[in-house]
Amino acid sequence: MEFFKIRKDIPFMRHALAFNIVSFVTFLLAVGFLAGKGLNFSIEFTGGLIVESRYEQAADLDKIRAAMEGLGVKEPQVQSFGTPRDVLIRMSVKDAENPAFSSLNKEGAKEGAKAEFDKEKFRNAVLTSASPQVTVQRVEYVGPQVGRELAENGALALLITSLGIVIYLAFRFEWKFGVAAIIANLHDVIIILGFFSFFQWEFSLPVLAAILAILGYSVNESVVVADRIRENFRKMRRSPVREVIDNAITRTMSRTIITHGCTQMAVLSMLLFGGAALHYFAVALTIGILFGIYSSVLVMAPLVMWLGVRREDLVKPVQASKDGAVV
Repeated sequence: MEFFKIRKDIPFMRHALAFNIVSFVTFLLAVGFLAGKGLNFSIEFTGGLIVESRYEQAADLDKIRAAMEGLGVKEPQVQSFGTPRDVLIRMSVKDAENPAFSSLNKEGAKEGAKAEFDKEKFRNAVLTSASPQVTVQRVEYVGPQVGRELAENGALALLITSLGIVIYLAFRFEWKFGVAAIIANLHDVIIILGFFSFFQWEFSLPVLAAILAILGYSVNESVVVADRIRENFRKMRRSPVREVIDNAITRTMSRTIITHGCTQMAVLSMLLFGGAALHYFAVALTIGILFGIYSSVLVMAPLVMWLGVRREDLVKPVQASKDGAVV
């Protein structure tokens, strides 16, 4: 299925150096933001307080957020989960230790000791702002040690995924495609992290899941382009490598627009209607999809060309037997 068919190949590889320079500069900017500002980690990584409550009817989250802001929390994390009657509130360590919360600590704590959170006072001060018929189901403190383990496991997941992509592409095509694809895909990951660092958006577990999804999504596009390049090497035997790659990218453009356009429509619906719980997850996917198209076409393909891919790397040369038969 094609929405349109381009008659003449677009000379992408003529501007390969310019594309690579743009990618390199963007990559350096993202690394600079990460080194200078760092990431705004959520409480899953830094530790904090989780309060789970249940109402007898659908809860008004805006009223709960307003009550939290009145106690000094700048960006309250209030969301529904499961049903509209179930509400999850998350506070970072900094918010939980805010002096405005001192009235919510149990009285009689020893001097110098960590004050104990009083869920009944929190219920009366915050939760009842939405409705008086509310029950506190769970109060849980997530320590920084748990957050450190999550960060390490997330980095390990990225590493294993990246190695798996290289090995897969090296076996299916050739090692040059594996190296080029992983550089292009890691380029997408760093760009996403750079956006989150520059704007100081909250980096949470759903965002990490989005990054892992983008790795798989981008490698799929890389496989499509690489497969067409290999096919072209069989068909365009007299054409130079540059023209083979240009034709491969041009012939996959319609498919790329259809696939990524449909995916972005689904992600856009999450971004617009998914609420606070899915907002940054959808933002990360949006950035990843846009840069995934760019990197698979204009980063991976030029790198394959710079690495010196040849027809012999992908297509076995035709040999003639002693009796003249082609084998």
